[in-house]
Amino acid sequence: MVKINHYPESAQVAASVAEYIIKIQDATLASKDHFDIAISGGSLGKVLQAGLINDTSVRDKVQWGKWRVYFSDERLVPLDHEDSNYGLFNELVLKKLAHEGIAGPTCYTINESLLHETNTSTDSEIAKEYESFLPKHLDLILLGAGPDGHTASLFPGHALLKEESVLIATISDSPKPPSRRITFTFPVLRASKNIAFVAEGAGKAPVLREVFGEAKSNLPAELVNELDVPVVWFVNDPAVEGVDFSKF
Repeated sequence: MVKINHYPESAQVAASVAEYIIKIQDATLASKDHFDIAISGGSLGKVLQAGLINDTSVRDKVQWGKWRVYFSDERLVPLDHEDSNYGLFNELVLKKLAHEGIAGPTCYTINESLLHETNTSTDSEIAKEYESFLPKHLDLILLGAGPDGHTASLFPGHALLKEESVLIATISDSPKPPSRRITFTFPVLRASKNIAFVAEGAGKAPVLREVFGEAKSNLPAELVNELDVPVVWFVNDPAVEGVDFSKF
């Protein structure tokens, strides 16, 4: 089941994403102690900052202390590196919370102490350790969609699209730098209770016309849409120019 929410302005996208997250959070915490959420990099950090922190009426509804934050993919760089997805989340969200005196969520990061090595066996060790952190089912996974249709670090035509033996996989030949990464595989996405994409800008329109087109593209973002998981898209109008919404 796929639902598309589209808005003229980015501010409306951020507000809608925040409302959706709070709804999932509240429903989750009604039956368990923690809210397990995974996030990606890219522009998502700015959306979360705008929707969950800058809007104080929403910020007060976020039960940060009960959040357990995971990363759908991570670049194998130090956590304070400009390419780190955790580093971006730290800059845009965690530091803002700390500045306001608000205790932040528990974040699960890669083991920085292993990064000085550059061999694939060490990368596998990082991935295996990260896999040990994951709950059986994530409550929500927030994803982006690249102009090539990739999501997390699952790229078009890559062998990892068919990976079923591990939950966290290594990738050493990412078409988008940095080349060394770890990523969720489809078994994690398939086991999630909810998935949401956030995509904005006219640069996304060509690939989203493919993802939502009649012809099967086999792009990673389209493959996520086909999972037996509720999938919601949050987009601004330029990102979906020319997309036919009639079947949604």
